[in-house]
Amino acid sequence: MSTSDFLTLYLTTLVTMLACRCIPMFVLKGRDLPEKVSEALGLIPPAAFAALVANDLFSTTMFSNGVWAGLMPLVASLVVVVVARKTKSLIWCVIAGVGCYVLLTLI
Repeated sequence: MSTSDFLTLYLTTLVTMLACRCIPMFVLKGRDLPEKVSEALGLIPPAAFAALVANDLFSTTMFSNGVWAGLMPLVASLVVVVVARKTKSLIWCVIAGVGCYVLLTLI
C-alpha cells in the first residue's frame, strides 16, 4: 500500500469517525431526547454486558471436560442473578459469583 493510499484511507476513516461521534453531540446539545429514545439508549450497556457474559458462559467445548465442569459456570451465574436481584450491588455479585464458583470446584 502506498503512502497516498494509506493517507486517503486514514483521513477518510478519521473524518467518518469524527462525524459519527461529534455531529450528534453538536446537533443534540441542549435538547432533551424523547422518553422512549432515552429508555432505549439506557438498555445498551446492560445488553453489551450480557453479550460479553454469554460469550464466556456458552461455548462449543463447554462440556468437553465433563457435564459438571460445563455446568459449574451456569450454576454460579444463577447465584449471581439471585444476588443481583436482591442487592443490586456489583461488588456483592462479584463476591457471590467467585465464592460460588470456588465452592463448586471443591465438590
